[in-house]
Amino acid sequence: MKDAQIIADLQAICTDADPTKLYRSMIKIGQGASGGVYTAQSVDTNMSVAIKQMNLAQQLKKEVIINEILVMREAHHKNIVNFIDSFLVSNELWVVMEYMEGGSLTDVVTTSMMTESQIATVCRETLEGICHLHSLGIIHRDIKSDNVLLGLNGHVKLTDFGFCARLNDSETRTTMVGTPYWMAPEVVTRKEYGPKIDIWSLGIMVIEMIEGEPPYLHENPLRALYLIATNGTPALQHPDELSDILKDFLRQSLAVNSIDRPDANTLLEHPYLKRGDHVKSLIPLIKASRDLRKAHDL
Repeated sequence: MKDAQIIADLQAICTDADPTKLYRSMIKIGQGASGGVYTAQSVDTNMSVAIKQMNLAQQLKKEVIINEILVMREAHHKNIVNFIDSFLVSNELWVVMEYMEGGSLTDVVTTSMMTESQIATVCRETLEGICHLHSLGIIHRDIKSDNVLLGLNGHVKLTDFGFCARLNDSETRTTMVGTPYWMAPEVVTRKEYGPKIDIWSLGIMVIEMIEGEPPYLHENPLRALYLIATNGTPALQHPDELSDILKDFLRQSLAVNSIDRPDANTLLEHPYLKRGDHVKSLIPLIKASRDLRKAHDL
């Protein structure tokens, strides 16, 4: 897609207004590969929002940005980060989203031990978001703890939709996208794949919640891809410490052959998820992780 076409497409979906008049008190909270992330307040409502600012001249894959906006606009759901607005200011794109003050699930898994009930709660909420995407014919393709954001009220929401693929019922994909350590075997081996790749990645995310990191994290990405392709279902470090029902959930999610892997709606009925609690049960974890981050930043 030519740059001029991309700019025209963005102009068609962005609000024609000056965001600096609509949002105030901008504070930078992060820097990603694609640009800075800020918190701000809406001038009209005083609501806190997150704003992702991207210099389009520095973006190699501009169609990824358009894809993310289109998916977010379409996929309103309690377990998906809410899209608010987007603006094109000269060559800079502003994407305004709800602000998830609790940070990412990665912050929690790297600082805290989660109970099986808490893991089931996060898993259930994430899976409900995945179910909604799949019902719209959308595969996320990059499910991992970095892309699950948390509210201080315990809410769990999926984010980062740049890698999403749209499938007609019979269509499958063969493109290798995502983050290596979370990729399903059929993605790594370039076989045809469908929505069940998100189920595998969810299973790897459960291992993150149990062990603090995904399998093979200390291998370089190419070696990790080789191990995923050859080892099949990854081994747990301490399987004896886990309940049989959680191990069964992982066995199903991480079935090497996608035919043996349940779809999102079926997996949502797994008895392990019944052990999940109200999202409020996650609040102590989220606050502890946030306090640690704040102390680290001092």
